[in-house]
Amino acid sequence: MMSLNRYRLKHLRTQGHRGARRASQLLERPDRLIGLILIGNNLVNILASAIATVIAIRLYGDAGIAVATVLLTIVVLIFAEITPKTVAALHPERLAFPFSFVLLPLMQLFMPLVMAINAVTNGILKLMGFKPDLQEGEALSQEELRTIVTESGSMIPGRHRRMLVNILDLEQVTVNDIMVPRNEVYGIDLDDSDEVIMQCLQESTHTLLPVWHEDINDIRGVLHMRNLSRVFRGNGLCRDALIKEVETPYFVPENTPLHTQLRQFQQKKLRMGIVVDEYGDLMGLVTLEDILEEIVGEFTSNLIEESEELHALDDGSAICSGTISIRELNRQRGWDLPTDGPKTISGLALEALEAFPSGHVVVQIPGYWLEVLEIEGNLISKVKILPVNDQSVSETAD
Repeated sequence: MMSLNRYRLKHLRTQGHRGARRASQLLERPDRLIGLILIGNNLVNILASAIATVIAIRLYGDAGIAVATVLLTIVVLIFAEITPKTVAALHPERLAFPFSFVLLPLMQLFMPLVMAINAVTNGILKLMGFKPDLQEGEALSQEELRTIVTESGSMIPGRHRRMLVNILDLEQVTVNDIMVPRNEVYGIDLDDSDEVIMQCLQESTHTLLPVWHEDINDIRGVLHMRNLSRVFRGNGLCRDALIKEVETPYFVPENTPLHTQLRQFQQKKLRMGIVVDEYGDLMGLVTLEDILEEIVGEFTSNLIEESEELHALDDGSAICSGTISIRELNRQRGWDLPTDGPKTISGLALEALEAFPSGHVVVQIPGYWLEVLEIEGNLISKVKILPVNDQSVSETAD
C-alpha cells in the first residue's frame, strides 16, 4: 500500500478504477491504515508465538521455549515478513488493489480500536515535538518534475521528454540568451536610398522587418511583409506609404524570462520584440518563433550552415564562427558549453583569456579546448572547439 505511486494512483482513480478508489480512500489517513495493519500483524504474530511455545513445551519441556523461539523467528521472517513484503514492494498495484477489498471493511470494523490506539500514539508524538496532523504535500518542485520527466524512459518518447524539459527551462532562460544580436539584425534604414531599400525588401527572407533612421537605436517601427505591395507606386518606392505601414515597435527588457515573454506575445498578439538594455540601447531582436524553437527545437531551415558558421571535423572537434550562439552550438553538437555568461563563442573565448588575443592562442575551459584561429578587428571571427575527453586533446595541447 505504501509503495503505490501516488500520481499513478490519482490517474487510475480519475479513470474509474475501483481498486485505485479503495486504495486512495485507505491512504487518505495513512496513520489509520498503518495502525490497522500493525494491529492484525502483531495479533497474529503474538498468537502464533503463544501457540508455538505451548506446543514446544509439551514436546521438549523447558527446552521447547528456545526451540519455538528460533523456529518461529525463522518462519515468520521468511514466510510472513521478508518474502511477502518484497513481492508486494515489487508489484504494489497487483497486490494492493485486491487487498484493499479486504482492508477497507476491516478498517470500518476495527475503527474504534484503531482510533483509540492512534490517539495514544499521536499524543506521544506531540509530546516529542512532532505534528502528526501535518502531512507533507504531494506537490512537485520544478527540479523534481524534471527528474520524473527525464527518468520516464520509454513511457514518454525522447522528443516529447526534451520538449517538456525545455518548457521547464523557460523560466531560467531570458530573451538575452536567444535574441538575434544587434550586429545581425536585418532591417531597413530610412537614410538609405530607394534602390537600397527596395533591394533589402526584395532579398528579405523575414516576415517582419525593423525600420530605423540613421542609427539602429532610432527604431521607427516594424514593417510586416504582407503589406509590401502598399509601399510601391508604379516601379518605385513610396516612402510616405512605407512610413505609414510601419507598426509601432514593441520593446522588451533584455532580462525578461522566456515564459513571461511568451505570455506577453500571446496577450498582445505580437510576434517580434525589440530587446533593449537598461539604458534603452538596442541589444537585438526576439521573435515568437525563437521562443517556440527553444521548446520544440528547430522547425525551420535556420540550422547552422555547415559551410559558413560550423564545420565539424573527424576528430570530434569543430571550427565555427566567433559570433555563433553558444546555446545553438550546444543544441547542434550535443555539447555542454557554459551558457550562464557570454552568449557567443567569441565572448566565451575572451572571458577565458581575460584579454584580447594578439594572434593564435589556445585556452582551456572546463570540458573543452578553445583555439582562436582568426581575428578581424575587435572580433574573434573563427574558433576551433575540442572536447577535453576527445582522444586528440593531447595533440591539440602539444
